[in-house]
Amino acid sequence: MSKAQQSCPECDGHLTTDRDETICGECGLVVGTDRLDRGPEWRSFSEGVAEGKRTGAPLTRSRHDRGLSTEIGYRDGNGVRLTGRKRRLVSRLRTQHNRARIATKTDRNRVYAFTEIRRLVGALSLPRPIREQACALFESAQDEDLLRGRSLEGFAAATVYAVCRVNGISRTVEEVVADARSDDGELRAAYSALNRDLGLPTGPIDPTEYLARYASVLDLPQSVERRARELSTEAVEDGVASGRNPSGFAAGCLYAAAKQEKRVSLTQQAAADVADVSTVTVRSAYYAVVDEE
Repeated sequence: MSKAQQSCPECDGHLTTDRDETICGECGLVVGTDRLDRGPEWRSFSEGVAEGKRTGAPLTRSRHDRGLSTEIGYRDGNGVRLTGRKRRLVSRLRTQHNRARIATKTDRNRVYAFTEIRRLVGALSLPRPIREQACALFESAQDEDLLRGRSLEGFAAATVYAVCRVNGISRTVEEVVADARSDDGELRAAYSALNRDLGLPTGPIDPTEYLARYASVLDLPQSVERRARELSTEAVEDGVASGRNPSGFAAGCLYAAAKQEKRVSLTQQAAADVADVSTVTVRSAYYAVVDEE
């Protein structure tokens, strides 16, 4: 509807605007709609009138400055790309701004590690809260001076693995190392330092945590996964799973459940491959589960 149009095109009645619709007060014709809410975005959950304060992007722990720093763009206020002297001036300002934004070596290390954590979290298909917690854990390790003489990549990978352990998300060291820029030794050394000096609330890994993901990769029916979960739960309660590789024990439970179904074909090699263990580990877990029954 044109802004100049003030009357109804059907009956020449007076037009009124109700929220996002412009309607005719005489015949009820909806002349136009505007889905944009042009009112204030703030709300007040306390007594009194809401304060009219507008805010920017939310704070995030995955940035060394919590996301509060500004960015100098490449276009002017009208969206036109800068050229000539103005472009060169803004380019120099952008360089000085980037230098001032990362003023110390601590900030530089934090920027590098946080970038690695974000990349690793994305590669492992982990949720955003894991990224935020891993960055916060790295910051705590840096404040405790645990990084001296150790690899930044190793600590970045170790924080992701540690947060997965704390939140009960099934990711093995091998899976994290496969996507990380550190090796197995660097990750384990950093994780040991985190666990020892920061007192992480981590406990033994429950093999049940791996079942859903492994069953999905192996394309097993829900009945097999359900039976494997029962076998794993009983083994954990009876102490049969103690001291065993949790991912390998989960693969052994899936193999045992598939054997009981009889209609499902699952080899020990396939179960071992999905858990990244040997067939001996799967076979040992299978015999332990069978003997327990």
